[in-house]
Formats: sequence, C-alpha cells, structure tokens
Amino acid sequence: EVQLVESGGGLVQPGGSLRLSCAASGFTLDDYAMSWVRQAPGKGLEWVSAITWNAGSTYYTESMKGRLTISRDNAKNTLYLQMNSLKPEDTGVYYCHAVSMSYSDIWGQGTQVTVSS
Repeated sequence: EVQLVESGGGLVQPGGSLRLSCAASGFTLDDYAMSWVRQAPGKGLEWVSAITWNAGSTYYTESMKGRLTISRDNAKNTLYLQMNSLKPEDTGVYYCHAVSMSYSDIWGQGTQVTVSS
C-alpha cells in the first residue's frame, strides 16, 4: 500500500521545539519532491516548506523562515521538519505531501501540533 505516515506532533509550550517525521511506504521517496502543508483550526491549507528530490534546494514560508529546517533521508524513505521557537499561531494539523515529476501526488493523514501554555 502506498502511504505517508506523519509522526512527532504534540503539545508544546511557546518557544519550544518539535521534530516532525513523515515515513513513506509502498513507493520510493527519492522520486518525489516533498512538502509540509498545515491547516490551522477553522482555516484552509497553508504551504509551509518544500524540498527537492535530492535535497538540493529548500523553501520556507515567510512566517516561519528561520525557525524551520526541512530535510530528507532517502535511504530511510523519510522526510523531516524541525520546528523551533514555536508560537501559538503555529498550531494546526501538519501534513506531508509528495509530488512526482509526472505530478501525481500522495498525502499523509496529518499530525497535530498544538502550541499552548
């Protein structure tokens, strides 16, 4: 079965850190560009970060730039997102998204991140 499974979310205090993981199964991750997308409570999807298939380039949303590091380990078929200095407005469900060169895509089920004191 082709799937992406996110993990690493949870409740963290403002200023804290989390590392999200996204494990791929049923396909080879290195054929895909990868992104993290989030959905805040009551809002639509918001792109957060992206990384090319070979990790040659990384991209970040302005609102979180300097606080995020996206990375991938193709040997482990896993994508990561290190999030530091978290703020309450970073709260939401974080999804990983894989897009192939033929533009087929795969979504994970999401992991909840809650930033609150």
